[in-house]
Amino acid sequence: MTSSKTPSPDADGVEIDAGLEAGLEGGRKRATINDIARLAGVSKKTVSRVINQSPFVRDETRERIEAVIAEWGYAPDPQARGLAFRRSFLIGMIYDNPNPQYVVNMQLGLLDGIRGSGFELVVHPCDRASPTFLQDIRTFVERQKLFGVVLPPSVSEDERVAKLLREIGCEYIRIASVELDKPEHMIVGHDRLGSEAMGAYLVELGHREIGFISGLPSFRSSHERRGGFEDALNKAGLQLKPDYVVQGAYTFESGLACGEQLLAKTPRPTAIFAGNDEMAAGVLQAARRAGLQVPADVTVVGFDDFQIAQAVWPPLTTIHIPTREVGRIAAEKLIGAEAREKRDPNNTIPYLVVRESSGAPPVG
Repeated sequence: MTSSKTPSPDADGVEIDAGLEAGLEGGRKRATINDIARLAGVSKKTVSRVINQSPFVRDETRERIEAVIAEWGYAPDPQARGLAFRRSFLIGMIYDNPNPQYVVNMQLGLLDGIRGSGFELVVHPCDRASPTFLQDIRTFVERQKLFGVVLPPSVSEDERVAKLLREIGCEYIRIASVELDKPEHMIVGHDRLGSEAMGAYLVELGHREIGFISGLPSFRSSHERRGGFEDALNKAGLQLKPDYVVQGAYTFESGLACGEQLLAKTPRPTAIFAGNDEMAAGVLQAARRAGLQVPADVTVVGFDDFQIAQAVWPPLTTIHIPTREVGRIAAEKLIGAEAREKRDPNNTIPYLVVRESSGAPPVG
């Protein structure tokens, strides 16, 4: 590649080094901020101002520097920028979640939120049951010199983590189904409203014998989703029968085991509401093994509306949680980009999505 511009020196009198271009063209090294400054004929400080979108650069100088940056594929190093600005341009995601699709969708949302900001994302899987849980988080935050972290469930629901982050001066955003902190630290998912909508839908279809598979008790969402479902039944003058409630673990395998348990009951429930789509997919498998048709013999519904909801047969009726959108909002809130984008930080309300796995209860 040959540079298309031969700019004159800027006010600092920096000259272009022709040998530098040759060295870069030969692939011997990656361009640094010093290289960009010399190729553009400006000072390192001027390049830094352009990278950080400072208004104190002339338009023609900005255009020249941006052209060189684009030509040589230069990208600033987050750690180096952190040293220069006495803060890191890294944000972290700390999670302990058994559902891989949730983790992937959340990461995609966080990446959406930081795109074009100069920030980068690092992730830290953890185990809340580990005796070194809190120390591991402290080490991660301090070693990476993080600007801040996003905490999805169930880590977000652990008050010890929020306290630790406040003590070490790390910014944070918690994502949870209920308000757990000051508004500036929260994105609320409203899981209870979603489950209430599903309960009302099943009652409207005519179901009265409904099984429910809850998630892990260590997740606040498990309690909120059951609570919303019970609210809907109570409004219809019904109750969730204890014999029709089993505890899963937000995994396909637990959904399969719980589905087999519920489908073996007499009378058999006409509908089963699983606390997430992974478990609902397991119930579909259990129904097939039992020789039952969905939804002719039993309705199966889930929660989350992840990719698996449309990958199984029949596709799942479920509650859509905008996980990727929540991740984007959380990232923008963390780095202070909300005002710039003018986006709604409360756009997290779940809603019902009806597909082929639900129908009226069987006759007779």
